[in-house]
Amino acid sequence: MINLSTGAFYERGTRQIGTLRARAESLQQQIGTGERLERSSDDPVAAARLRMLARNERIANVDTRNSQLAEADLSLTDQTLGSIADVVVRVRELAVQASGETLSDEQRASIGIEIAGLRENLVLLANSRNIAGHALLGGQTAGAAYVDDGTSAQFVGSTSVTPLEIGEGQSVIPGMTGPDIFEFDATNGQTDLFAVLGGLAAALSAGGQAAADASSAALADLDAGLEKVTTAQTVVGSRLNWIDLMAERRENNAERIADERLDVGGADIAVTMSRLQETMTVLEASQASFVRLANLSLFSMLR
Repeated sequence: MINLSTGAFYERGTRQIGTLRARAESLQQQIGTGERLERSSDDPVAAARLRMLARNERIANVDTRNSQLAEADLSLTDQTLGSIADVVVRVRELAVQASGETLSDEQRASIGIEIAGLRENLVLLANSRNIAGHALLGGQTAGAAYVDDGTSAQFVGSTSVTPLEIGEGQSVIPGMTGPDIFEFDATNGQTDLFAVLGGLAAALSAGGQAAADASSAALADLDAGLEKVTTAQTVVGSRLNWIDLMAERRENNAERIADERLDVGGADIAVTMSRLQETMTVLEASQASFVRLANLSLFSMLR
């Protein structure tokens, strides 16, 4: 009978102390992690909500990466468009100069050489690369956007660009294609900037009155081409602004998710520390009592 009572005493004391230690460890973990739920069974409703918040966070991370990719490519496109506009403006200045009556054929030929060089620069800009090393203005094409034989530049890219999801069911087209920038309607039909610059350079090299007339005629086409480029710049700028706006929305949503996660599954540190102190006090008292009682053997009581 005494053996049974002693065994029950040890079992009950060990179980009580083990429970208190487990509770103390749980509270310490909550303080360390800032989260009050260790397993879904602690609060199934809160756990389900936390899983949903975590899923929303993962989706937001994907949207953020897409936004960063789109922003990088659009920024490169914007820089490229700025350089293209500079080329067209310079060619227009040269065309005005070449249309002057006082210039000699040699002077116009010199201007023609510079315009030919600017046309080569334009082709290089048209074949710029994005951050992945693909054609910046070639749509879905990985290779060059344009093939140039010195007389005409042929677009060999794709005219479509895959939109990227950037959150809340919204998307953005992360680039533009060559025809969106270089092709436009001129007085004599559709043309492109490569043809305008090439034709003007050739006319200036030939000399004569036709060179001066070609310079004057090219001004209208250059203006139309420059307008196409500036329109493209406006489009790219609006897309970059849209990305910034969606990034701000994601940031606000991330703050909301963080606050809700804290409300749903966060541990109140002050309360948790108070409970830990209370548990540790009870644990220490239980351990001390157990040691004292365990030392009271039957021999000690008989003595």
